[in-house]
Amino acid sequence: MAGRIPDSFIHDLLARTDIVELIGARVELKRAGKEFKGLSPFTSEKSPSFFVSPQKQMFFDFSSGKNGTAISFLMEYDRLSFVEAVEELAKRAGIEVPREGGREPRVVLDGPLDALAAAQRHFTERLRHAPEAIAYLKKRGVSGETAKRFGVGYAPDSWDGLTKFLQDTRHAVEAGLLIEREGRDGASDAKRPASNHCYDRFRNRVMFPIRDTRGRVIAFGGRTLGNDPAKYLNSPETVLFHKGRNLYGLYEARTATTGALPHLIVVEGYMDVVMLAQHGIGEAVGTLGTATTREHVQLLFKSAPKIVFCFDGDRAGRSAAWRALEQVLPEMHEGRECVFMFMPDGHDPDTWVQEVGADAFREAIAAAMPLSEFLLDGLAKQVNLGSLEGRARLIALARPHLGKLPDGPLRMLLLDELGRRARLGRDDIEGMLGGARPVPEVPTEAVPQAPTTGASRPVRRAMQLLLDRPTLAEIVDNMGLLAQAPAQGIEILIEAIDYFLAHPNARAAQLVEAWKDTPKGRGVERLLRQDLGCADEVVETEFRDAINLLTFRALEIEASRLLEESRHRELTRAELGIIDSFHRSRPPRSRR
Repeated sequence: MAGRIPDSFIHDLLARTDIVELIGARVELKRAGKEFKGLSPFTSEKSPSFFVSPQKQMFFDFSSGKNGTAISFLMEYDRLSFVEAVEELAKRAGIEVPREGGREPRVVLDGPLDALAAAQRHFTERLRHAPEAIAYLKKRGVSGETAKRFGVGYAPDSWDGLTKFLQDTRHAVEAGLLIEREGRDGASDAKRPASNHCYDRFRNRVMFPIRDTRGRVIAFGGRTLGNDPAKYLNSPETVLFHKGRNLYGLYEARTATTGALPHLIVVEGYMDVVMLAQHGIGEAVGTLGTATTREHVQLLFKSAPKIVFCFDGDRAGRSAAWRALEQVLPEMHEGRECVFMFMPDGHDPDTWVQEVGADAFREAIAAAMPLSEFLLDGLAKQVNLGSLEGRARLIALARPHLGKLPDGPLRMLLLDELGRRARLGRDDIEGMLGGARPVPEVPTEAVPQAPTTGASRPVRRAMQLLLDRPTLAEIVDNMGLLAQAPAQGIEILIEAIDYFLAHPNARAAQLVEAWKDTPKGRGVERLLRQDLGCADEVVETEFRDAINLLTFRALEIEASRLLEESRHRELTRAELGIIDSFHRSRPPRSRR
C-alpha cells in the first residue's frame, strides 16, 4: 500500500538528477556563462528569459515567474502531481520510490478517494436512466459530449441509493457522501446495519464532480431538480476537500490545452464553467459558491500569469469583485496581471456566452478593466475629487490597499496614477501614505525579501551567498553567538547553515524542496531569482564579512549589557573577555 515518500529519498533523488539534462530534453537551451538559457516553455516570449542553473540545480523563468527544482519543473511542464513527478525522476534514475507508514495513508486518503470514485461511477450511470435530469441539462444547453467531459451525473431521489451501492459506508461518510443517522441518545449508532445507520447526502440532484489537480474526484456539487430551498449543495469540508482551497474546473482547464494557459477566468457557478467550455472557452474555473480566498488566488497564479474575474454586473457581483480584489493585491508580484469583467444586466457567463458567442465573450475579456483602474475608480466614487478634502480622502482610502501590494512596477504606476488624480507628485504621495508599505508574504521570522533596516541586510546577503555556495556553512565558527544577532531573519539563516552542515553535498535545490510550501521556502526562492552580483573569487570574502558583522552586533549587545552590569558588580574574567572580544572585532566604520 502507498505511504509517505521519505524526505531523505527526495533529497537524494534531486542530488542524482541533472536538471540541465532533464529540462534540455524538453526546452532548447544554450550556455550563458555559468547557466543555460532559453525561451520560456510557459509563455510565448520572443527573447529568452528562462534560465537553468547547474550549480543551484534549479530553473528560473522570469517571464512567467515560475521557478523551482526538477520536481517543480515536471509538475509545471508535464502537468504531473508531486508524487508523479518524484516517480518520473526515480524511473529516470533507475530506482524505486520507498514509502513510509505503509497502511495509514491508505486509510486516511485512498479510502475516501475510492468511495468518491465509486460514487462518480454510480452518478454517471444513473444519469442515463433519469429523463428529468437529461431534460434539465438539454434545457440549459449542455451537450452529451460536454456532460461526459465534466463527468456530470445524477443522484436519484432516494435516501439510500448510494448507500446500497457502496455497501461499506465508512469511507463514504469520511468523504462527505453519506450522513450518519443519530441514535436515540443523540450519538451515531454504530451497531445498526450499514444500510440503516447512514443515508445519502445528495438526492434528486444533477451532480458535478469536483476534481483536484491530478484529476481525482474529491467532492461533488449538486443542483436540485426539486423544490429544495438549497438550489446548489456542495460536499462538506473533508480531509480531501476545502472550498477555500479548491476550484471547480481547474483540472479540466489545465488539460484542455497542450501549452501554457494565457489566463484563467474565475466565475461563480458550475454551469458557467461548463457552458464556457462548451463554447470553446476552456480556461474557466468556479469558486464553488464561496468568496475568492487568498489560497484560490495562489492556486490560480500557479497555473496562469493572468486572472480574469468575471462577475454579474449587479451590486452583489461588484461586492464579490471587491472582495476578490482584496485577496489578489498581496499576490500581484511582477509578471502577474489581474482584470475584472462584468456581465450585462440579467446575464451570467452561462447565458451571455450562449447569446453572444465565444468571439464576443473573448473580446469582452480583452477589454476587461485592469485591477488598477477597478481599484482607483472604486475609491474615487467615494469622494469628491473637485475638492481638496476629497483628494486627501482618496489618498487615505488608498493607503491600506497600496500597503498590500508588493514592491514592483504595478505599485509604482499606481502611485503615479493616484498622484495624477490627487494632483500631487509621487514623492508627495509616498510621504502622505507614510507606513503604507507592502505586506510581505514572508513573516518577520523568515528571510527578509526587502530589508528596511541595516540589521537585516547582512542576513539577506549571507543567505544569498550561502545558497550559491552551500559549503560556506563550514566556515561559520560561533553559531551560538551568531544566533543572538539582532537582525531580522537570523533564525532562518542559522537553520539554513545547520541544514547544509547536516547535508554536506546538498545544493540550493534540496533546501528549497525541504522547505517547500512554507514562508521561509518562498523567501529562499525569491533570493535565488536575484543575481548574485559578485565574482566567484569574492563570494567567500563577502560571506565572511556578513557573518563577522552579524557576530559583532551580537557581541555589541552583550558587551553593552555587561558594561551596564559592571556599574553594580565586578565582572568575571570570562565576561571581561567578551568585552575585549567586542573591541577587537569591531569592523571598519564603512561596514556598519
